[in-house]
This record gives sequence, C-alpha cells and structure tokens, in this order.
Amino acid sequence: MQADVRLGVDLGGTKIEILALDRRGAERFRHRVATPVGDYDATVRAIADLVAAADATTQSLATIGVGIPGTISPATGLIKNANSVCLIGYALDRDLADAIGRPVRLANDADCFALSEAMDGAGADDPIVFGAILGTGAGSGLVVNKQLVRGPNAITGEWGHNPLPWPRADELPGPQCYCGLKGCNETFISGTGLSLDFAAATGESIPATEIAARSEAGDGPARASMARYIDRLARATATIINVIDPHVIVLGGGLSKIARLYTEVPRLWPTYVFSDTVVTKLAPPRHGDAGGVRGAAWLWP
Repeated sequence: MQADVRLGVDLGGTKIEILALDRRGAERFRHRVATPVGDYDATVRAIADLVAAADATTQSLATIGVGIPGTISPATGLIKNANSVCLIGYALDRDLADAIGRPVRLANDADCFALSEAMDGAGADDPIVFGAILGTGAGSGLVVNKQLVRGPNAITGEWGHNPLPWPRADELPGPQCYCGLKGCNETFISGTGLSLDFAAATGESIPATEIAARSEAGDGPARASMARYIDRLARATATIINVIDPHVIVLGGGLSKIARLYTEVPRLWPTYVFSDTVVTKLAPPRHGDAGGVRGAAWLWP
C-alpha cells in the first residue's frame, strides 16, 4: 500500500461516499452512490466497487477507513447499535476486507467526525477535542493528541445516552429514549428533541431548523423553545467539561449551523462548570458534512 493516499468511506442510511486524501489532506477523488436499503450484501459490494474506482483514479492501493452508523461489539466482533439495522450482527470489517482484498478499519461516524476536526479542522491546534453531532440523534467522539480514544466497551463518546444534568421539575422524568430509558441527553438536545419540545409547547410539529429561523425572526414560542434548548445544551456540554476538560468542543450535524449557539452556550457554562474560569472553546466544524468521510480516511496513521 502507498502511504501517501488514504481512502475514507462514509456509510450512511441513504448514501455511501468515498474520498481519497493525499498525505497533506488534499482531495484526490470523491464519489457517492445511493445506499442499497436493507441489503447487507449489496452494501458490501457497493463499497468494494467504490474502492476499486478510487484505486483506478489515484493509481494506488490506499489504506481504507469506514465510518458507520454503529460500532463493533468487543464481545462478538459484530456490528451493534446501528441505525442501519441491516448491518447489525455482521462482521462488516472482515467482510469488506474479503471483498476488497486488504484490511479495513471501522469506526462510528461520530468518532470519524471528531477525528476529522482534530486532524485538520476546527480542533487542529488543540490537544483534547470533543466532537458532538447534533442531528436526528446526538453522538460524539473524543480525540486526544490526534488519537481517537477507544474504551474497552466500545462506547467512548456515548454522551447522548447520559441523563440530562440538573433537570428542572418540568423535565422529569423526560422523554422516552429508544435505548429504553427516559430523559437521555439525546431526547433533549438533538434536532428531534428540539422539535418535540416545540410541539409540546405549541401543538405544532416543525423541523428544528425552522424553529431556529422563527426564533431569529422574533417568534415568541420559537424563542422560548430555543432558550430552553440552549440551556439544556449548556448543561449537557458542561458535564463534558467537568469530566474531560477538553480544549475545544466542535459541533456537527444540522444544528451546528445555528450561529447563536457559539456565543450563548459558553455564556452559560460558568453556571454549571466546576471551575473559576472556563476557557474551553465551542466551535463550528471546519469540514461541515464532509467531516465523517474525512475522519474515516484518517483512521490509519
């Protein structure tokens, strides 16, 4: 394999994207195809075909990293906790390696996002980077000194499934989470959580992005919902600062485009962070939606 080219694959529920980077992080090749919905074997073939196309274009046998909407169980070596349920119970890394003919490294898509922003993104100059994706759910990853942190249970960064800290009386017991518990961070600070909060207050179901836009336009109910959201996000991220003390928290996902988060959330941190000063930065992603596929490419040193 040539060390000057690396391939990243972002396996999503609707699309599979591949990206080839050179050793400086510049793009050499990029392509995407639709994900074969519900078909594991076709998904493996689609990824293998994308790798073959990238190999032909770059004229190299590059390293391959794949970001997935789940993780590998340390007990079984099989995929677990995947939004794309057709992956669950399969040895995707081994099946891909057999189909492609060389080793493949897998990581959760949130881990890939965090690694991308730590390598040459918003956290490139910071030793400890916490990357949090705020979209349909709330996932995250932790990178220390450019190394992705992986714990023995394969759940590093499962911050979305901790309970919302310092809950108010009207936040208890909290919404039901798909994990089986109530009041998880994800049920409050994801885009889905923001939409549900607004619907509970107004009876109107609209996307989180529209709530943010209405709030900026001065709509009263939307402003109230955004104020609750910002305080909840401040509380949730404050616990990360208390435990990990990162230099920067980088936000990804659809809600990362809400500009006011980057001023209003840090303004609330001193209320919740156990320190006389809070210098942790809250930053938008440098690579945007490309963070996952770039991070997958960086899974190889």
